Amino acid sequence: MRSVRKTVLLVIFVSAVLLLALLHSWPTRAFTAVDVWQRQGPMERHLEERLPGPDHGLGSIPFHVRDRVASLLPRNGCVCEGEGGAVNLPFAQLLFPRVSAHLLQSAFEAAELEEMKRRRAKEYKSFQKRSQTPADVLIVAEANSPLQYPAQGVEVRPLKTTIIPGLALRSLPRERYSINITARLGTLNVAAEVAGVEVKGDGEVRMLLSSRLLLNLNRQLQFVTYTNTLFHPNTADTVRFETDGHEAIFSIKIRHGATPKLYNTGSNAEYDISALVTIATKTFLRYDKLQDLIDSVRRFYPNVTIVIADDSEDPRTVSGPFIEHYIMPFGKGWFAGRNLAVSQVTTKYVLWVDDDFVFTANTRLEKLVDVLERTTLDLVGGAVREVTGYTATYRQTISIEQGEDGGDCLHMRRGFHHVIQGFPNCVVTDGVINFFLARTDKVQQVGFDPRLARVAHLEFFIDGLGSLHVGSCDDVIVNHATKIRLPWVSQSESDKTYAKFRYPPASSDATQSKNGLLFFKNRFQCLTHD
Repeated sequence: MRSVRKTVLLVIFVSAVLLLALLHSWPTRAFTAVDVWQRQGPMERHLEERLPGPDHGLGSIPFHVRDRVASLLPRNGCVCEGEGGAVNLPFAQLLFPRVSAHLLQSAFEAAELEEMKRRRAKEYKSFQKRSQTPADVLIVAEANSPLQYPAQGVEVRPLKTTIIPGLALRSLPRERYSINITARLGTLNVAAEVAGVEVKGDGEVRMLLSSRLLLNLNRQLQFVTYTNTLFHPNTADTVRFETDGHEAIFSIKIRHGATPKLYNTGSNAEYDISALVTIATKTFLRYDKLQDLIDSVRRFYPNVTIVIADDSEDPRTVSGPFIEHYIMPFGKGWFAGRNLAVSQVTTKYVLWVDDDFVFTANTRLEKLVDVLERTTLDLVGGAVREVTGYTATYRQTISIEQGEDGGDCLHMRRGFHHVIQGFPNCVVTDGVINFFLARTDKVQQVGFDPRLARVAHLEFFIDGLGSLHVGSCDDVIVNHATKIRLPWVSQSESDKTYAKFRYPPASSDATQSKNGLLFFKNRFQCLTHD
Protein backbone atom coordinates (compact mmCIF):
# COMPACT_ATOMS: atom_id res chain seq x y z
CA MET A 1 0.00 0.00 0.00
CA ARG A 2 2.80 2.40 0.92
CA SER A 3 4.64 1.67 -2.35
CA VAL A 4 1.49 2.43 -4.33
CA ARG A 5 1.15 5.76 -2.52
CA LYS A 6 4.78 6.64 -3.27
CA THR A 7 4.28 5.78 -6.93
CA VAL A 8 1.19 8.00 -7.15
CA LEU A 9 3.00 10.90 -5.47
CA LEU A 10 5.97 10.49 -7.82
CA VAL A 11 3.68 10.53 -10.87
CA ILE A 12 1.96 13.69 -9.60
CA PHE A 13 5.31 15.37 -8.96
CA VAL A 14 6.69 14.51 -12.41
CA SER A 15 3.45 15.65 -14.07
CA ALA A 16 3.61 18.96 -12.23
CA VAL A 17 7.22 19.53 -13.31
CA LEU A 18 6.36 18.74 -16.94
CA LEU A 19 3.35 21.08 -16.81
CA LEU A 20 5.46 23.93 -15.43
CA ALA A 21 8.10 23.32 -18.10
CA LEU A 22 5.43 23.38 -20.81
CA LEU A 23 4.00 26.66 -19.51
CA HIS A 24 7.52 28.11 -19.27
CA SER A 25 8.44 27.23 -22.86
CA TRP A 26 5.05 27.96 -24.44
CA PRO A 27 5.43 30.84 -26.91
CA THR A 28 3.81 34.06 -25.73
CA ARG A 29 4.62 36.14 -28.77
CA ALA A 30 1.68 36.90 -31.06
CA PHE A 31 2.81 36.05 -34.57
CA THR A 32 1.15 37.73 -37.53
CA ALA A 33 0.78 36.46 -41.06
CA VAL A 34 3.04 38.04 -43.68
CA ASP A 35 2.50 38.09 -47.44
CA VAL A 36 5.48 36.52 -49.28
CA TRP A 37 3.57 35.73 -52.45
CA GLN A 38 5.10 36.32 -55.86
CA ARG A 39 4.59 39.80 -57.30
CA GLN A 40 4.66 40.82 -60.94
CA GLY A 41 5.76 44.08 -62.50
CA PRO A 42 8.03 46.91 -61.27
CA MET A 43 7.32 49.21 -58.34
CA GLU A 44 4.79 51.83 -59.37
CA ARG A 45 5.05 54.10 -56.41
CA HIS A 46 8.05 56.12 -55.29
CA LEU A 47 8.87 57.72 -52.00
CA GLU A 48 7.80 61.36 -52.07
CA GLU A 49 8.99 62.45 -48.69
CA ARG A 50 12.67 63.36 -48.41
CA LEU A 51 14.89 63.10 -45.40
CA PRO A 52 15.85 66.66 -44.36
CA GLY A 53 19.53 67.46 -44.44
CA PRO A 54 21.54 68.16 -41.27
CA ASP A 55 21.19 71.57 -39.70
CA HIS A 56 24.18 72.47 -37.54
CA GLY A 57 22.06 75.00 -35.66
CA LEU A 58 20.10 72.21 -33.99
CA GLY A 59 22.96 71.11 -31.70
CA SER A 60 21.82 73.22 -28.73
CA ILE A 61 18.27 71.79 -28.64
CA PRO A 62 17.88 69.20 -25.86
CA PHE A 63 16.30 65.83 -26.50
CA HIS A 64 15.02 62.81 -24.61
CA VAL A 65 16.02 59.28 -25.57
CA ARG A 66 13.19 56.75 -26.02
CA ASP A 67 14.86 53.60 -24.74
CA ARG A 68 12.27 51.29 -26.30
CA VAL A 69 13.17 52.52 -29.76
CA ALA A 70 16.84 53.38 -29.22
CA SER A 71 17.58 49.86 -28.00
CA LEU A 72 16.60 48.52 -31.42
CA LEU A 73 19.27 50.53 -33.21
CA PRO A 74 22.58 48.87 -34.18
CA ARG A 75 25.51 49.48 -31.86
CA ASN A 76 29.22 49.91 -32.54
CA GLY A 77 29.98 46.66 -30.77
CA CYS A 78 28.35 43.40 -29.82
CA VAL A 79 27.95 41.50 -26.57
CA CYS A 80 28.04 37.72 -26.42
CA GLU A 81 26.69 36.62 -23.06
CA GLY A 82 24.99 33.46 -21.90
CA GLU A 83 22.45 32.95 -19.14
CA GLY A 84 23.77 31.67 -15.82
CA GLY A 85 22.07 29.66 -13.12
CA ALA A 86 21.52 26.51 -15.14
CA VAL A 87 19.93 23.55 -13.32
CA ASN A 88 22.04 20.41 -13.52
CA LEU A 89 19.24 17.88 -13.95
CA PRO A 90 18.34 15.34 -16.67
CA PHE A 91 16.52 17.02 -19.58
CA ALA A 92 17.06 20.42 -17.89
CA GLN A 93 17.97 22.15 -21.17
CA LEU A 94 14.90 20.69 -22.85
CA LEU A 95 12.55 21.66 -20.04
CA PHE A 96 14.13 24.98 -19.06
CA PRO A 97 16.09 26.18 -22.13
CA ARG A 98 18.75 28.75 -21.41
CA VAL A 99 21.05 30.71 -23.70
CA SER A 100 24.67 29.61 -23.73
CA ALA A 101 27.66 31.50 -25.14
CA HIS A 102 30.84 30.14 -26.69
CA LEU A 103 34.01 32.10 -27.41
CA LEU A 104 35.08 30.72 -30.75
CA GLN A 105 38.71 31.79 -30.37
CA SER A 106 39.11 28.85 -27.98
CA ALA A 107 39.50 26.70 -31.09
CA PHE A 108 43.10 27.95 -31.30
CA GLU A 109 46.09 27.72 -29.02
CA ALA A 110 47.21 30.98 -27.40
CA ALA A 111 50.44 30.93 -29.43
CA GLU A 112 48.59 30.93 -32.76
CA LEU A 113 45.58 33.09 -31.90
CA GLU A 114 47.18 36.46 -32.69
CA GLU A 115 48.45 35.17 -36.04
CA MET A 116 44.96 33.88 -36.85
CA LYS A 117 43.48 37.27 -35.97
CA ARG A 118 45.99 39.06 -38.19
CA ARG A 119 45.31 36.78 -41.14
CA ARG A 120 41.57 37.03 -40.61
CA ALA A 121 41.72 40.83 -40.54
CA LYS A 122 43.67 40.82 -43.80
CA GLU A 123 41.17 38.50 -45.47
CA TYR A 124 38.25 40.54 -44.15
CA LYS A 125 39.68 43.75 -45.57
CA SER A 126 40.05 42.06 -48.93
CA PHE A 127 36.47 40.77 -48.67
CA GLN A 128 35.20 44.29 -48.01
CA LYS A 129 36.99 45.59 -51.10
CA ARG A 130 35.40 42.85 -53.22
CA SER A 131 31.90 43.13 -51.81
CA GLN A 132 31.41 46.87 -51.31
CA THR A 133 30.89 49.44 -54.07
CA PRO A 134 30.16 53.18 -54.10
CA ALA A 135 26.49 52.21 -54.36
CA ASP A 136 26.68 51.20 -50.70
CA VAL A 137 27.54 54.77 -49.61
CA LEU A 138 24.66 56.68 -48.01
CA ILE A 139 23.77 59.75 -50.08
CA VAL A 140 21.14 62.18 -48.79
CA ALA A 141 19.67 64.80 -51.10
CA GLU A 142 19.67 68.17 -49.36
CA ALA A 143 16.22 69.67 -48.87
CA ASN A 144 15.20 72.71 -50.98
CA SER A 145 17.85 71.96 -53.59
CA PRO A 146 16.87 73.17 -57.06
CA LEU A 147 18.43 70.01 -58.53
CA GLN A 148 16.23 67.09 -59.53
CA TYR A 149 18.06 63.80 -60.06
CA PRO A 150 17.60 60.04 -59.73
CA ALA A 151 18.39 59.05 -56.15
CA GLN A 152 18.72 55.38 -57.16
CA GLY A 153 17.69 52.91 -59.84
CA VAL A 154 19.91 53.95 -62.78
CA GLU A 155 21.77 51.00 -64.25
CA VAL A 156 23.99 50.40 -67.28
CA ARG A 157 25.73 47.34 -68.67
CA PRO A 158 29.55 47.42 -68.69
CA LEU A 159 30.87 49.53 -71.61
CA LYS A 160 27.31 50.38 -72.70
CA THR A 161 25.24 53.58 -72.77
CA THR A 162 22.07 54.67 -71.02
CA ILE A 163 19.92 57.77 -70.69
CA ILE A 164 20.15 59.37 -67.25
CA PRO A 165 16.47 59.84 -66.35
CA GLY A 166 14.99 62.50 -64.12
CA LEU A 167 17.58 65.30 -64.51
CA ALA A 168 16.09 68.79 -64.16
CA LEU A 169 16.72 72.22 -62.66
CA ARG A 170 13.96 73.90 -60.62
CA SER A 171 15.32 77.42 -60.14
CA LEU A 172 14.16 80.96 -59.65
CA PRO A 173 14.38 83.29 -62.68
CA ARG A 174 17.87 84.42 -63.53
CA GLU A 175 19.77 85.74 -66.55
CA ARG A 176 21.48 82.42 -67.40
CA TYR A 177 21.16 78.88 -66.12
CA SER A 178 24.03 76.39 -66.05
CA ILE A 179 24.56 72.75 -65.05
CA ASN A 180 27.79 70.77 -64.51
CA ILE A 181 27.76 66.96 -64.65
CA THR A 182 30.89 64.95 -63.75
CA ALA A 183 31.45 61.18 -63.92
CA ARG A 184 34.39 58.96 -62.93
CA LEU A 185 34.09 55.65 -64.77
CA GLY A 186 32.49 56.84 -67.99
CA THR A 187 31.72 59.72 -70.33
CA LEU A 188 28.73 62.01 -70.77
CA ASN A 189 26.92 62.83 -73.96
CA VAL A 190 23.59 64.05 -75.32
CA ALA A 191 21.37 61.90 -77.50
CA ALA A 192 19.69 64.96 -79.07
CA GLU A 193 20.33 68.70 -79.28
CA VAL A 194 17.91 71.37 -78.14
CA ALA A 195 17.96 74.88 -79.59
CA GLY A 196 19.17 77.62 -77.29
CA VAL A 197 21.31 75.27 -75.14
CA GLU A 198 25.12 75.33 -75.19
CA VAL A 199 26.84 71.98 -74.46
CA LYS A 200 30.54 71.75 -73.63
CA GLY A 201 32.49 68.58 -72.88
CA ASP A 202 30.30 66.33 -74.99
CA GLY A 203 31.89 62.84 -74.89
CA GLU A 204 34.07 63.64 -71.85
CA VAL A 205 33.88 62.88 -68.13
CA ARG A 206 32.74 66.44 -67.38
CA MET A 207 30.00 68.24 -69.26
CA LEU A 208 28.65 71.80 -68.95
CA LEU A 209 25.18 72.76 -70.15
CA SER A 210 23.97 76.37 -70.13
CA SER A 211 21.04 78.38 -71.52
CA ARG A 212 19.07 81.56 -71.02
CA LEU A 213 15.85 79.51 -71.25
CA LEU A 214 15.10 77.17 -68.31
CA LEU A 215 12.55 75.09 -70.24
CA ASN A 216 15.04 74.48 -73.03
CA LEU A 217 17.75 73.49 -70.56
CA ASN A 218 15.45 70.99 -68.87
CA ARG A 219 14.45 69.60 -72.22
CA GLN A 220 18.14 69.12 -73.05
CA LEU A 221 18.73 67.38 -69.74
CA GLN A 222 16.23 64.72 -70.81
CA PHE A 223 18.69 63.58 -73.46
CA VAL A 224 21.86 63.35 -71.34
CA THR A 225 23.50 59.93 -71.65
CA TYR A 226 26.14 58.05 -69.69
CA THR A 227 28.60 55.64 -71.34
CA ASN A 228 30.68 53.32 -69.19
CA THR A 229 34.32 53.28 -70.35
CA LEU A 230 36.16 51.40 -67.58
CA PHE A 231 35.15 47.74 -67.55
CA HIS A 232 34.04 46.14 -64.31
CA PRO A 233 31.34 43.42 -64.14
CA ASN A 234 29.75 44.79 -60.96
CA THR A 235 30.45 48.25 -59.56
CA ALA A 236 28.97 51.75 -59.59
CA ASP A 237 29.90 55.24 -60.73
CA THR A 238 29.20 58.30 -58.57
CA VAL A 239 28.03 61.22 -60.69
CA ARG A 240 28.17 64.84 -59.52
CA PHE A 241 25.29 67.10 -60.58
CA GLU A 242 25.96 70.81 -59.89
CA THR A 243 24.54 74.26 -60.38
CA ASP A 244 25.38 77.63 -58.83
CA GLY A 245 25.82 76.99 -55.10
CA HIS A 246 24.23 73.51 -55.16
CA GLU A 247 25.61 70.02 -55.62
CA ALA A 248 24.04 66.55 -55.71
CA ILE A 249 25.61 63.10 -56.03
CA PHE A 250 23.89 59.99 -57.34
CA SER A 251 25.00 56.50 -58.34
CA ILE A 252 24.81 54.64 -61.62
CA LYS A 253 25.11 50.90 -61.17
CA ILE A 254 27.41 49.20 -63.66
CA ARG A 255 26.76 45.48 -63.93
CA HIS A 256 25.77 42.69 -66.23
CA GLY A 257 22.14 41.68 -66.15
CA ALA A 258 21.39 38.57 -64.14
CA THR A 259 21.55 35.52 -66.38
CA PRO A 260 18.38 33.51 -65.75
CA LYS A 261 18.54 29.79 -65.06
CA LEU A 262 15.18 28.46 -66.16
CA TYR A 263 13.79 24.94 -65.94
CA ASN A 264 11.44 23.43 -68.49
CA THR A 265 8.97 21.49 -66.35
CA GLY A 266 6.36 20.77 -69.02
CA SER A 267 2.84 22.08 -69.47
CA ASN A 268 0.95 19.99 -66.93
CA ALA A 269 -1.68 21.86 -64.96
CA GLU A 270 -0.75 19.90 -61.84
CA TYR A 271 2.73 19.66 -60.38
CA ASP A 272 4.77 16.89 -62.01
CA ILE A 273 6.98 16.00 -59.05
CA SER A 274 9.28 13.76 -61.11
CA ALA A 275 10.01 16.68 -63.46
CA LEU A 276 10.32 19.26 -60.70
CA VAL A 277 12.09 17.47 -57.85
CA THR A 278 15.22 15.40 -57.34
CA ILE A 279 15.80 13.73 -53.98
CA ALA A 280 19.37 14.00 -52.69
CA THR A 281 20.94 12.19 -49.76
CA LYS A 282 24.33 11.32 -48.29
CA THR A 283 24.98 7.83 -46.93
CA PHE A 284 27.75 6.29 -44.87
CA LEU A 285 27.65 2.56 -44.04
CA ARG A 286 23.92 2.45 -43.33
CA TYR A 287 22.79 0.57 -46.43
CA ASP A 288 19.85 -1.07 -44.65
CA LYS A 289 18.38 2.30 -43.71
CA LEU A 290 19.16 3.70 -47.16
CA GLN A 291 17.20 0.87 -48.76
CA ASP A 292 14.25 1.55 -46.45
CA LEU A 293 14.33 5.19 -47.59
CA ILE A 294 14.39 4.19 -51.27
CA ASP A 295 11.54 1.70 -50.81
CA SER A 296 9.39 4.30 -49.04
CA VAL A 297 10.03 6.90 -51.74
CA ARG A 298 9.05 4.44 -54.46
CA ARG A 299 5.68 3.77 -52.80
CA PHE A 300 4.68 7.40 -53.31
CA TYR A 301 6.98 8.76 -56.04
CA PRO A 302 8.07 5.87 -58.30
CA ASN A 303 9.68 8.07 -60.98
CA VAL A 304 11.51 10.68 -58.91
CA THR A 305 15.30 10.58 -59.31
CA ILE A 306 17.28 9.82 -56.15
CA VAL A 307 20.91 11.01 -56.05
CA ILE A 308 23.11 9.28 -53.46
CA ALA A 309 26.58 10.39 -52.37
CA ASP A 310 28.45 7.58 -50.60
CA ASP A 311 31.78 7.79 -48.74
CA SER A 312 31.70 4.31 -47.17
CA GLU A 313 35.00 2.42 -46.96
CA ASP A 314 33.70 -0.64 -48.85
CA PRO A 315 30.80 0.77 -50.88
CA ARG A 316 28.04 -1.55 -51.96
CA THR A 317 26.14 -1.30 -55.21
CA VAL A 318 22.92 0.68 -54.96
CA SER A 319 21.03 0.50 -58.23
CA GLY A 320 17.56 0.66 -59.66
CA PRO A 321 15.36 2.87 -61.84
CA PHE A 322 15.94 6.60 -61.36
CA ILE A 323 18.84 6.07 -58.93
CA GLU A 324 22.25 7.73 -59.28
CA HIS A 325 24.90 6.41 -56.89
CA TYR A 326 28.17 8.35 -56.61
CA ILE A 327 31.18 6.92 -54.75
CA MET A 328 33.48 9.25 -52.80
CA PRO A 329 36.79 8.72 -51.01
CA PHE A 330 36.34 7.02 -47.65
CA GLY A 331 35.23 9.35 -44.88
CA LYS A 332 35.26 12.39 -47.17
CA GLY A 333 32.53 13.96 -45.12
CA TRP A 334 29.00 15.14 -44.64
CA PHE A 335 29.08 18.51 -46.44
CA ALA A 336 31.35 17.23 -49.19
CA GLY A 337 28.70 14.60 -49.88
CA ARG A 338 25.99 17.21 -49.93
CA ASN A 339 27.95 19.22 -52.47
CA LEU A 340 28.43 16.17 -54.69
CA ALA A 341 24.79 15.13 -54.54
CA VAL A 342 23.41 18.62 -55.20
CA SER A 343 25.89 19.23 -58.02
CA GLN A 344 24.25 16.41 -60.01
CA VAL A 345 20.70 17.73 -59.69
CA THR A 346 19.18 19.03 -62.93
CA THR A 347 15.60 19.69 -61.78
CA LYS A 348 14.25 23.01 -60.53
CA TYR A 349 14.07 21.79 -56.94
CA VAL A 350 16.14 19.48 -54.77
CA LEU A 351 14.75 17.71 -51.74
CA TRP A 352 17.35 17.00 -49.09
CA VAL A 353 16.75 13.99 -46.83
CA ASP A 354 18.90 11.99 -44.42
CA ASP A 355 19.46 8.36 -45.34
CA ASP A 356 17.49 7.12 -42.32
CA PHE A 357 14.24 8.90 -43.19
CA VAL A 358 11.08 7.07 -44.28
CA PHE A 359 8.37 8.56 -46.50
CA THR A 360 4.73 8.22 -45.43
CA ALA A 361 1.36 9.47 -46.68
CA ASN A 362 2.14 12.72 -44.82
CA THR A 363 5.31 13.34 -46.88
CA ARG A 364 3.47 15.43 -49.46
CA LEU A 365 6.08 17.00 -51.69
CA GLU A 366 3.34 18.70 -53.70
CA LYS A 367 2.68 20.98 -50.71
CA LEU A 368 6.33 22.05 -50.49
CA VAL A 369 6.46 22.64 -54.25
CA ASP A 370 3.28 24.72 -54.04
CA VAL A 371 4.82 26.93 -51.36
CA LEU A 372 7.95 27.58 -53.42
CA GLU A 373 6.01 28.10 -56.65
CA ARG A 374 3.67 30.65 -55.13
CA THR A 375 6.00 32.64 -52.86
CA THR A 376 9.42 34.27 -52.95
CA LEU A 377 10.91 31.62 -50.66
CA ASP A 378 14.07 29.81 -51.77
CA LEU A 379 13.85 26.91 -49.33
CA VAL A 380 11.11 25.37 -47.25
CA GLY A 381 11.58 22.73 -44.58
CA GLY A 382 9.17 20.11 -43.34
CA ALA A 383 8.90 18.19 -40.11
CA VAL A 384 10.53 14.96 -38.91
CA ARG A 385 8.58 12.53 -36.75
CA GLU A 386 10.55 10.39 -34.34
CA VAL A 387 9.59 6.84 -33.38
CA THR A 388 8.34 8.24 -30.05
CA GLY A 389 5.74 10.31 -31.89
CA TYR A 390 7.52 13.64 -31.28
CA THR A 391 7.59 15.84 -34.39
CA ALA A 392 10.39 18.39 -34.85
CA THR A 393 10.86 21.27 -37.28
CA TYR A 394 14.08 22.65 -35.71
CA ARG A 395 13.18 26.21 -36.73
CA GLN A 396 15.98 28.65 -35.99
CA THR A 397 16.29 32.41 -36.20
CA ILE A 398 19.81 33.57 -36.97
CA SER A 399 21.18 37.07 -36.50
CA ILE A 400 24.61 38.67 -36.61
CA GLU A 401 25.42 41.52 -34.24
CA GLN A 402 28.15 43.76 -35.59
CA GLY A 403 31.29 43.80 -33.48
CA GLU A 404 34.58 45.64 -33.56
CA ASP A 405 38.08 44.28 -34.23
CA GLY A 406 37.37 41.10 -32.31
CA GLY A 407 34.70 40.03 -34.79
CA ASP A 408 30.93 39.83 -34.87
CA CYS A 409 28.55 37.90 -32.62
CA LEU A 410 26.41 35.10 -34.02
CA HIS A 411 23.06 34.59 -32.28
CA MET A 412 20.79 31.59 -32.92
CA ARG A 413 17.43 31.06 -31.25
CA ARG A 414 14.67 28.53 -31.67
CA GLY A 415 11.60 30.02 -33.36
CA PHE A 416 10.42 31.84 -36.46
CA HIS A 417 9.59 35.33 -37.71
CA HIS A 418 6.13 35.33 -39.31
CA VAL A 419 3.32 33.11 -40.50
CA ILE A 420 3.05 32.94 -44.30
CA GLN A 421 -0.18 34.40 -45.63
CA GLY A 422 -2.23 31.71 -47.35
CA PHE A 423 -0.28 28.86 -45.73
CA PRO A 424 -1.35 28.74 -42.06
CA ASN A 425 0.98 25.82 -41.26
CA CYS A 426 4.03 27.57 -42.73
CA VAL A 427 6.28 30.26 -41.31
CA VAL A 428 9.28 32.34 -42.32
CA THR A 429 12.46 31.47 -40.43
CA ASP A 430 16.23 31.27 -41.00
CA GLY A 431 17.12 27.62 -40.45
CA VAL A 432 15.22 24.35 -40.68
CA ILE A 433 15.65 20.64 -40.10
CA ASN A 434 17.49 18.15 -42.40
CA PHE A 435 14.37 17.69 -44.51
CA PHE A 436 13.83 20.57 -46.91
CA LEU A 437 12.93 21.40 -50.51
CA ALA A 438 14.93 24.19 -52.13
CA ARG A 439 15.58 25.91 -55.41
CA THR A 440 18.53 24.00 -56.81
CA ASP A 441 20.41 27.03 -58.08
CA LYS A 442 20.16 28.79 -54.70
CA VAL A 443 21.52 25.78 -52.82
CA GLN A 444 24.36 25.48 -55.32
CA GLN A 445 25.04 29.21 -54.95
CA VAL A 446 25.44 28.99 -51.17
CA GLY A 447 27.13 25.56 -51.20
CA PHE A 448 28.28 23.34 -48.34
CA ASP A 449 31.74 23.86 -46.86
CA PRO A 450 33.50 20.48 -47.35
CA ARG A 451 35.71 21.17 -44.34
CA LEU A 452 32.68 20.34 -42.19
CA ALA A 453 33.03 16.60 -42.28
CA ARG A 454 30.73 14.91 -39.77
CA VAL A 455 29.08 17.46 -37.47
CA ALA A 456 27.30 20.22 -39.37
CA HIS A 457 23.92 21.48 -40.51
CA LEU A 458 23.08 25.05 -39.51
CA GLU A 459 26.43 26.21 -40.93
CA PHE A 460 24.78 26.03 -44.38
CA PHE A 461 22.07 28.46 -43.25
CA ILE A 462 24.65 30.72 -41.62
CA ASP A 463 26.52 30.94 -44.94
CA GLY A 464 23.20 31.58 -46.68
CA LEU A 465 22.02 34.32 -44.31
CA GLY A 466 21.03 37.31 -46.44
CA SER A 467 20.85 35.14 -49.55
CA LEU A 468 18.36 32.39 -48.68
CA HIS A 469 14.70 33.20 -48.01
CA VAL A 470 13.71 30.29 -45.75
CA GLY A 471 10.35 28.87 -44.68
CA SER A 472 9.07 25.89 -42.72
CA CYS A 473 5.81 23.90 -42.86
CA ASP A 474 4.91 21.54 -40.05
CA ASP A 475 2.23 19.61 -41.96
CA VAL A 476 4.64 17.90 -44.40
CA ILE A 477 6.18 15.12 -42.35
CA VAL A 478 8.80 12.45 -42.92
CA ASN A 479 9.44 9.66 -40.42
CA HIS A 480 12.80 9.10 -38.76
CA ALA A 481 13.99 5.51 -38.41
CA THR A 482 14.38 4.45 -34.81
CA LYS A 483 17.74 4.97 -33.13
CA ILE A 484 16.77 2.99 -30.06
CA ARG A 485 19.16 0.08 -29.58
CA LEU A 486 17.91 -2.81 -27.53
CA PRO A 487 20.46 -3.90 -24.92
CA TRP A 488 20.24 -7.59 -25.87
CA VAL A 489 20.98 -6.87 -29.54
CA SER A 490 24.70 -6.61 -30.24
CA GLN A 491 25.96 -3.65 -32.27
CA SER A 492 27.40 -4.50 -35.68
CA GLU A 493 30.88 -3.41 -36.73
CA SER A 494 29.42 -1.01 -39.28
CA ASP A 495 27.22 0.56 -36.58
CA LYS A 496 30.25 1.00 -34.33
CA THR A 497 32.23 2.60 -37.16
CA TYR A 498 29.30 4.88 -38.02
CA ALA A 499 28.90 6.00 -34.41
CA LYS A 500 32.60 6.77 -34.17
CA PHE A 501 32.42 9.17 -37.13
CA ARG A 502 28.94 10.54 -36.52
CA TYR A 503 29.14 11.31 -32.80
CA PRO A 504 32.60 12.66 -31.97
CA PRO A 505 33.12 14.01 -28.43
CA ALA A 506 32.64 17.72 -27.81
CA SER A 507 36.39 18.17 -27.36
CA SER A 508 37.24 16.45 -30.65
CA ASP A 509 39.05 17.94 -33.62
CA ALA A 510 35.75 18.03 -35.55
CA THR A 511 34.11 20.38 -33.04
CA GLN A 512 37.21 22.55 -32.74
CA SER A 513 37.48 22.71 -36.54
CA LYS A 514 33.89 23.92 -36.77
CA ASN A 515 34.50 26.63 -34.19
CA GLY A 516 37.67 27.61 -36.02
CA LEU A 517 35.77 28.06 -39.28
CA LEU A 518 33.16 30.23 -37.60
CA PHE A 519 35.95 32.30 -36.07
CA PHE A 520 38.07 32.79 -39.17
CA LYS A 521 35.91 32.24 -42.25
CA ASN A 522 32.81 34.01 -40.96
CA ARG A 523 34.70 36.43 -38.66
CA PHE A 524 32.67 35.62 -35.56
CA GLN A 525 34.06 36.06 -32.08
CA CYS A 526 31.39 34.02 -30.35
CA LEU A 527 28.14 32.11 -30.73
CA THR A 528 25.05 32.21 -28.54
CA HIS A 529 22.15 29.77 -28.83
CA ASP A 530 19.34 28.31 -26.75
